Amino acid sequence: MYFYHMKNIIIINGPNLNLLGKREPEIYGSQTFEAFFDELQTAFPQFKLHYFQSNIEGELIDKLHEVGFSYDGIILNAAAYTHTSVGIGDAIKGISSPVIEVHISNTYSREEFRHQSFISPNAKGVILGFGLKSYTLALQSFL
Repeated sequence: MYFYHMKNIIIINGPNLNLLGKREPEIYGSQTFEAFFDELQTAFPQFKLHYFQSNIEGELIDKLHEVGFSYDGIILNAAAYTHTSVGIGDAIKGISSPVIEVHISNTYSREEFRHQSFISPNAKGVILGFGLKSYTLALQSFL
């Protein structure tokens, strides 16, 4: 008898992404992440989806440590910490769960400092520039 293992996937969002729907809608759109997350749960019933957001670097690292050896996948939008946090990069290097780096905007079409990522060298893959659909594409990579 075959028992289907429902994959545990977590989306971890970093600083200021709690403002989605209000913050710079011309870049980030007008939908809240919570509303979008509800849509993802409906669209991907084969996954047990979890969501975590923090504006605090250490909390993001703690969450990566907490789930990084037991979850089937992590979708991480570290936001501005992508470009500044050696600690988050090291946390990803230290865990075994695969991490997909996601960005809503095309970071290469923005300021020069956003062209550097401390996440990418340790990520399974990187998806950027497709708006909230970047998360959908990341989830599809775990199918």
